[in-house]
Amino acid sequence: MEIRQLHYFMAVCEEMHFTKAAEKIGVSQPTLSQQIRALEDELHMPLFDRIGKKISLTEAGELLLRNAEAIMDTLQNVKDSIADLRQVHGGKIRVGIMPSDLDYRITQLVVDFHRDFPQVKLMVIASIDILRQVLESEVDIGVGTNVPETDRIVSIPLCTEEYVLTVSANHPLAARTTIDIHELRDVPMIIYPEGFMGRELVEEAVRRHGFRLHSILETSSATSIINLVREGLGATVQPYPLIRQMNDPTLRTIRIEGGAPCRSLSIIYRSDRYLSQAAKAFMERIQNYFQPRR
Repeated sequence: MEIRQLHYFMAVCEEMHFTKAAEKIGVSQPTLSQQIRALEDELHMPLFDRIGKKISLTEAGELLLRNAEAIMDTLQNVKDSIADLRQVHGGKIRVGIMPSDLDYRITQLVVDFHRDFPQVKLMVIASIDILRQVLESEVDIGVGTNVPETDRIVSIPLCTEEYVLTVSANHPLAARTTIDIHELRDVPMIIYPEGFMGRELVEEAVRRHGFRLHSILETSSATSIINLVREGLGATVQPYPLIRQMNDPTLRTIRIEGGAPCRSLSIIYRSDRYLSQAAKAFMERIQNYFQPRR
């Protein structure tokens, strides 16, 4: 069994069409079919059920696909580790982080890292589905919120952050320093759409008190939310360190009493993934950056 054959096999699995798979990997359709046949002959089992022009994986094919993905991951880890020996300060790092933190919090971290490691290509990707992206190797490491425990993920706790009510300086509540969580029931809110972690955390907190947020405007952009709040159209509930980082004199923060929402931030990466020296250095920077301030 050759690595090339596994590449061919996985291409067919992705497209579920021999001609499309052949076009994707740049070989002729007869060549592709021949290699798949050779693989089936070696395994003494069909990998695909062929019904007319349609194909589907057999049980043997499903088993091979699962193991082929693991083999390719291992091979990539070997290549990455060897490349890392050649260039400790080079390579590429893909980091998944929540849009709000990307917009407002980590710019200086990225600037400092680039100055110290100018040969490292750093790709910082805004995402609301960081766990999935880490598991599917779309990113190397992620900074996630309330990440569930799993054997496939290494999770390094960073900090726990409390949410606060955030309003403009001319909002009716602007003079308040605290507000009971029950009072949020009647506050017009500008928030993320349903399904966003920042929305679900707050909704879960108020749901325990028997109500839902009074949403008047929803947007997936943290920048838009803050701009709309700044214009006095409504309030929002955001992590306090995020608002503090903005250092905006036109905003006011009001502490929520009686069960404020909280989020736990963690660095996450796949337990079977090789991390380059540059990636480890970036993780160390993240840990130092997110350490709670005294």
